[in-house]
Amino acid sequence: MFANWGWNRGAFTPSTLHIKGDDYDLTLQKIKAKDRFTPITYYNYLKIDRVTIPQTNARLGYFIKNNTAIVMGVDHMKYVITQDQTATVTGEITRNGIYQKKYNGSTKLTEDFLAFEHTDGLNYVNIGIEKYLPQYTNKKHTINITYLYGVTVGALVPKTNVKFLDYERTDRYHLSGYGLQLRNAIQANFFKHLIIRMEGNVGFINMPNIVLHKTGIQGKGKQHFGYAQLNWQIGYNFKF
Repeated sequence: MFANWGWNRGAFTPSTLHIKGDDYDLTLQKIKAKDRFTPITYYNYLKIDRVTIPQTNARLGYFIKNNTAIVMGVDHMKYVITQDQTATVTGEITRNGIYQKKYNGSTKLTEDFLAFEHTDGLNYVNIGIEKYLPQYTNKKHTINITYLYGVTVGALVPKTNVKFLDYERTDRYHLSGYGLQLRNAIQANFFKHLIIRMEGNVGFINMPNIVLHKTGIQGKGKQHFGYAQLNWQIGYNFKF
């Protein structure tokens, strides 16, 4: 078996976000978003009560063959819609206020109109399979370099931070959809146990059930987008 822990950076394709509640129904097209990188410090990355604050990856794998492993993991990404961008918005807001009207054109996404993040985070809980192809072993067999590839499927359990109009901000975990991921990596094993891995992934996320408000208020969102992720991990191989 093996267990890995690491950190990631991500990039996302533009997406269409549809939000609907009792007094609004809007479609926002070609929304741009980015990840949220946490500055590298001992406090942010190694202090035990803050290790999940950055964008992280956790893996637990079991080898069913010498070159094939079943892997469970959590990719803790972060997704932040770029503030103050101009988007094409269609639909209508009937809620009383300065934004009450029909929309059919460009609208600036100011913070008092919409602030939208999956920042604690865009959590992809997944299971998949990895294939390992040895590339290099030194004479003493203390260093092994391996190329690996794989595929995963899983559920999205984000903690979505939303501030829309004059509704109270919400920020809670919920099951929102599913994801798929293709994985490629170069891995170095030292003394048969220590793992260092550099991994590049591409994937697709579909979330048809995004919670927008606190309990008791109607309002759901939906969106789908592609992403690319680069991460590095450290880990340990062990037998049981």
